[in-house]
Amino acid sequence: MYKRLSAVMFPICALALIGAIVWGYQENQEKNTILIKAENQYQRAFHDLSYHMEKLNSELGNTMALNATSNDMYRKELINVWRLTSQAQNEISQLPLTLLPFSKTEEFLDNIAKFTYATAVRDLSKQPMSEDEIKTLSTLHERSKEIKDELRTVQSEVISKNLRWMDVEVALASESKKMDNVIVDGFQLVDKKVGEYADVDWGPSMASLNQKRNFSMLSGNDATADEIKSKAEQFLGDGTQVTITESGVGTETNTFSVSGKRTGSGADVYLDYAKKGGKLIYFMSPRDVPNKTLDMRGARDAALEFLDKNGYSGMTAVSADEYANAANLTFAAKQNDVILYPDKVTVKVALDNGEVTGFQGADHLLAHKERQLPAAKLTEEQAKKQLNPKVAVASHEMALILNDLNEEVLCHQFTGSMNGTEYNIYINADTGFEEKIEAIPQAAKQAGV
Repeated sequence: MYKRLSAVMFPICALALIGAIVWGYQENQEKNTILIKAENQYQRAFHDLSYHMEKLNSELGNTMALNATSNDMYRKELINVWRLTSQAQNEISQLPLTLLPFSKTEEFLDNIAKFTYATAVRDLSKQPMSEDEIKTLSTLHERSKEIKDELRTVQSEVISKNLRWMDVEVALASESKKMDNVIVDGFQLVDKKVGEYADVDWGPSMASLNQKRNFSMLSGNDATADEIKSKAEQFLGDGTQVTITESGVGTETNTFSVSGKRTGSGADVYLDYAKKGGKLIYFMSPRDVPNKTLDMRGARDAALEFLDKNGYSGMTAVSADEYANAANLTFAAKQNDVILYPDKVTVKVALDNGEVTGFQGADHLLAHKERQLPAAKLTEEQAKKQLNPKVAVASHEMALILNDLNEEVLCHQFTGSMNGTEYNIYINADTGFEEKIEAIPQAAKQAGV
């Protein structure tokens, strides 16, 4: 009996053992393949970063040789610098540096990108490069050379010693405070040097781009937790009991977070209020929307009713899209028949019953004010001449928008169609410059935007 049993079990066990060995081998091969692929991606990103930093330094050097009146060449070189900086930023994001302090270098590159873009897009014939801006370019050239040289040193070490980026992940993830890794040490040295640089005079073109808005800028007194609780319960209006948590105490983003469950449906609700002034920033009551019975125009009407009820009257729909049986609609304030795009709110409406399940009002809070709107220098007909003659214009309005430099500019907004697509086209009411063009999505047309 035992002989018969062993005769049966032995080949089964042998096959199982062989199968386990084959499976383990395949798993190990797949793991190695993934590791090799990741290592190759890291190596490519690192060597591309070193190359683009060298090219960036070279392009900044080229600007030093330009004649101060060569506006077209300045624009070309600045655009090249902006493109190379963007590529370098992208390559940094592909490296496993999340646990490594490298913020100073990333911020430095980001400021170079903003500075060169802001300078390149302006009309250099009317506002040419200033002496201070040329000095700034010279400073950036010197500092980019130091970064380039340090990265070249690290690159030489990587190549000569056949170093692996996968070891960087291990070193960064290690709980040991002492990390002995050439790549890590090299990047830390780069960031330390950048952090020791004296402040760069970025000039007026960067002022609007670096302007930071926060809720501490709001008017009014600081709200208390009890006041916020009362406001939230009044806003929800169905007897929902909520809890209040204060976050960001002592910072510029000091807010109250509110959470609870809807009475009846049991759906979760989340709200954020600014402590300064106690105004609503954000509301969300997420739920599945199983079917669609409401069209986009009906969703727009439901959103407008919600806005009127909660003190946001007089706003006009400017954008809309649809996803997962829910409509997301953006509304902007108006002043003297001018649409104020910086002063906007977003409302999410469930298309099964028209319930508002989301609201975002941060832009309205930070941008809402009475403005001294300038008179348009160009008439509608004069601005219309700047359009592509093939665009069939359907309507016209005046609008205040943010341009590429984050500045508010008054524009003629033309809505028209070409090649089967509808567009909003914004012509600067002062200069006739075509500031922006946006395709209008189908959902927005259905909502009557």
